[in-house]
Formats: sequence, C-alpha cells, structure tokens
Amino acid sequence: MTPTAPFHRSRPGPARATLARLAVLLAAALLAGCVAVGDRPADAGRRSAQALVFPPPPDEPRFVYERSIRGSADVIPDSEESALRRALTGEGRTSEGLGKPYALAVQKGRIFVSDSAERFVKVFDVPEGRYFKIGDEDGDGQLVKPLGLDVDDRGNLYVADGTQKLIVVFDRDGKFQRRIGGPKFFDRLSSVTVDPKGDRIYVVDIGGVTSDLHRVRVFDARSGEHVRDIGKRGSGPGEFNLPRDVAVGRNGQLYVVDGGNFRVQIFDRDGRYQQSFGSVGKQLGSFARPKEAATDREGNVYVADAAFGNFQIFTPEGELLMFVGDRGEQDVPGRYMLPSGIAVDEDGRIYFVDQWFRRIDVFRPYPMKAEDGYLGRRPGPRTARK
Repeated sequence: MTPTAPFHRSRPGPARATLARLAVLLAAALLAGCVAVGDRPADAGRRSAQALVFPPPPDEPRFVYERSIRGSADVIPDSEESALRRALTGEGRTSEGLGKPYALAVQKGRIFVSDSAERFVKVFDVPEGRYFKIGDEDGDGQLVKPLGLDVDDRGNLYVADGTQKLIVVFDRDGKFQRRIGGPKFFDRLSSVTVDPKGDRIYVVDIGGVTSDLHRVRVFDARSGEHVRDIGKRGSGPGEFNLPRDVAVGRNGQLYVVDGGNFRVQIFDRDGRYQQSFGSVGKQLGSFARPKEAATDREGNVYVADAAFGNFQIFTPEGELLMFVGDRGEQDVPGRYMLPSGIAVDEDGRIYFVDQWFRRIDVFRPYPMKAEDGYLGRRPGPRTARK
C-alpha cells in the first residue's frame, strides 16, 4: 500500500380489476412517503465500479468501489407483482431513504445506520433482503436523537442517544434490552463503542467550549456500572479536546479520535496512554476534521475526515498506508461533502457514510469477488405468494 494512494399472486381476471388493484398499490406507495429510485441524482452520474479502484493506477489496487446504499430498495429484492405494476404504469421503483445518516455498524451483512433526523436506526440486511427500523416505537426502546452506535459479536446493538443522554441496547432484531447511563453521567454524548465480547462499552463525552468534561467513560456492558474515565480536557498526552469516537484494536487497544487536537490517541484496554499519531494540516497523514474511526482484523485503523472528504488508513502504530475518496460536490461514488461514519466488517469490506449525499458507499478488498463474504449472499427476486 502506498499513501497515494406480502403480496398474493393475483388470479387472471378482467383488465379493469387488475388496473384497480394497481391503483390501490400506487396510492399506498405514495401515502407511505417513499421516493422513486429512478429520481436519485447518482443514477445518472454513477462512475464505473471497475474503474474506481484505490489507490488509482499505476499503484497496485487495494480496494474497489462495490455499491452504494441509499434506501430500502437497495437491499429488498424486487417482486414479480411490483415489476408488473411498473411495466403497466411506467412508474419507478420506490424506496425509503436516509434522512440524516450519522454513524453505522455492520454484523454479518446487516447494516445498522443511525438517522438523527428521523430518530431511529435503519437496518439494511443484505443477505436476508430485509429492511426495518429500530427505536421508532414508544417505551424504553424509543430513540430521540441516535448518534454513534456499535454492535458486539452476538449482534447486540448499542445506540448513543444524544438528547436522552443514555445508551440504549437492543438485540440484533431490534428488541429492547436495557438502558445505560443517563443525564447525570453525560454532558454531551456523541458515540459508543463496545468491545467484541460485549464486556465493556466506551462512551465519548465530547464536551464543549465551556465544558471541561472532555472524556471517555467506561461502563460494564452487562450491568451498566460505571467503571472508570479516560482522559480530561487538555492538549497533552492522554488529554482530549473535543473527542469524537473510539475504536477497539485487534489486541484491545483503544484508538480515540481527539478531534480538537487533530490526532488519534492510543490507550491500552485499561486506559493507560501509549502514543498518538496525526496533527493538523493538509498533507497526507494529517487531519482537518476527523470524525469516526474503525479497525479491521489486522488492526489497521480507518479514520473519516469530514473536511478532506475521505478516510485514511493507518497501521496499528499510526503509519499511513493510503487514503480513499476526495471532497467533491458531485453526487457520485468516491466523492464526499460531509462524511461521518465508517465501519469495517468481518470480510474486510468498508462502509462509509456521507450525510450530505445521504448514502453509504461500500468498498471491498480488491482480491475479493463480489459474491464472496456476507454481503455477497444476496437473495434473488421475490415471487408473490400464492
């Protein structure tokens, strides 16, 4: 690597009855507030996935753009009845899209995305061809402003709610489990990270100009007990200025995005400072507006930068390997205006959120085939039930 880089099948009947059924279906789609997939701006300007590799030639390619996810239609297989309806009416396929995506987490092909504008977590399950929402009902599992989120190895979902100032935990299918924290624990909650076994969670209290509570709070993930704090406001080793996110490395190291100090700090599992990398600047390896971080199985660290419109990849020790993406106003893969969340799945695929364009771009390792891994297990077209 180099730095450069459920419908039932309708029985045959009069044409009038068929058109009536289609009219009902069309009205239902409009009332549901869906948008036509064909109206999406990226459909007309999509760049070739074969040509979009990183780093670009003549360097050896390491990642290739695979797909973008903007709404439910990108994961739910089309049905025979829907295809017939569109053929008769000329309408485009509809999709429930993203309002203001912020962060994401991925587990076995199931993509969880926090939507702070629509106030729930949207779930795109590619292998199952399923789309659903979490946190949109009343009760303890209700979400108000979901921001950062993460999943453990069992698929349990941890959501940082910035307005309620607590962590809400769900199982993989969105069933409420428990709450952790509350207003007395957090000043300005921004993100949550859980270790793979689901033993500890690391919650970032981002602080502010008038606040000294710039810290990472550590909790027992099962009991909800507060264990310790990491860091305080400042610019020295182990101190934070507007921390943004935490990623857990291969050996349990903690990588904290220290946004206001334009660096990533590394701590051991118990919060002892080890080292840092990065500084403010425009050159490769520097940061301008670092947001979220993720790690892969090899321990490499991926850092999203909203100002650069890209993510940079570092070794576990902080040596720059390469970057992916550029800042741009055109809504096409690989161009970003306001990137925020990033995740790396079990297979090494990278998921990158852009709030401005309201999409998730997926990149896969270059040697991997599209049909490999969890995201390659896509269901075929649906057939209507008899």
